[in-house]
Amino acid sequence: MASVGTSDFCFVHAADLHLDTPFRGIQQLSGEVAAALREASLDAFDAIVNLALDRNAAFLLVAGDVYDGAVRGLRAQIRFREGLTRLSDAGIQTFVVHGNHDPVDAGWSAVGRWPAAVTIFPTDRAPVVEVMRNGRRIATVQGISYATTETTENLSRRFSRPAGQGLHVGLLHCNVQGVAEGYANYSPCTIDDLKNTGLDYLALGHIHQRNVLLGRPGESPWVVYPGNTQARSPRRTEQEPKGAYVVHVEDSRVAELEFVACDKIRYVELVTDITGVADLGDLSDLLEDRAMAAISEADGRSIVARARVMGRGPVHSELLREDVIDQLLRALRDRAPKRPFCWWDQIRDETTPTMDLEEIRGRNDFAADLLAVADEALSSRDAASVLFDQLKGEVPARLNDAVLAILNDSERLGALLEHGRQIALDLIEECDA
Repeated sequence: MASVGTSDFCFVHAADLHLDTPFRGIQQLSGEVAAALREASLDAFDAIVNLALDRNAAFLLVAGDVYDGAVRGLRAQIRFREGLTRLSDAGIQTFVVHGNHDPVDAGWSAVGRWPAAVTIFPTDRAPVVEVMRNGRRIATVQGISYATTETTENLSRRFSRPAGQGLHVGLLHCNVQGVAEGYANYSPCTIDDLKNTGLDYLALGHIHQRNVLLGRPGESPWVVYPGNTQARSPRRTEQEPKGAYVVHVEDSRVAELEFVACDKIRYVELVTDITGVADLGDLSDLLEDRAMAAISEADGRSIVARARVMGRGPVHSELLREDVIDQLLRALRDRAPKRPFCWWDQIRDETTPTMDLEEIRGRNDFAADLLAVADEALSSRDAASVLFDQLKGEVPARLNDAVLAILNDSERLGALLEHGRQIALDLIEECDA
């Protein structure tokens, strides 16, 4: 997006707070790190409240899954109420819908009375609530909560554009068809369904990866997932900055989206090549350097790190020694920075041994024969073409053009053949081991 400028007003769009969520998929933790992880989702919510206050936002939207489960923790509910009270006291409205993790009918609520400026949308209809500023209606917000987890109704069909001035917003926890894999198909809908609401901004939740599905500055509609506010597992989809969108509005149209990271802890995967690494001491130093760089890239946030050690070299044999991976993990934890912290969660050894190609060439076996064929193909494009002709019966016809394109690009061809040669030799050596 372009740089942020002046606007008539702004609002904050967040979703999937999962307050007091348990962190999943992490190995044994130290006491201090465990405590920080327990607080992370709550601290991220506090950062969102502070963001709305700092920007003098007209309102805050929370698009479902406020809590992590129907049995909502007391401290999560109290922390949520405290944050919304701060906003209400500052004249900032908050609009909330519940999603599949915290459906209304299945959940216990310790809070019976909310601050005056808070709207918790019901489950049976999508009422329209006005947002007023200086005696003028600047926006309307409508939303609908889940009654139960297994909500399969297309709730977007409950929305319609109200008459009158202002930006018209819909707040919904839903699964838009074709957006992301691995998410339960609750309140399924399509982009066309959301367009048909006639609303200007569809504030969505449920998908943990932020995604602007539709929207151009000054035009309507916008369809937006902000993602979750704090990563809660080492899954690849959780390894990105988490936070909320500040939505800038001019002349009753969305002019710009500004993503602001509000998370407190990041998950990172550090892929490290052992090529040129002499010993385990050097590998430990390299991993520590990678972790410090990751902390810097995370703007000084704490990180939970997983290392994938790859490539081939003499360190491979050292990593195979009994208990070496665990010892290396413990050493890294002992030497890791504390504030911000780096917690080393896991080291995955995907290295391979150094391979002596000359030794293989001198052998009288299948590996030597395969290497001879590969060497010939690498040395001559004609030989590579012959090899392709021999193999093309195994290649789907639809891929012929792609393979021919590679054959006509010597650099790509050489890289592909070298890679294929290495994979084949690794498999043969592994079978013979």
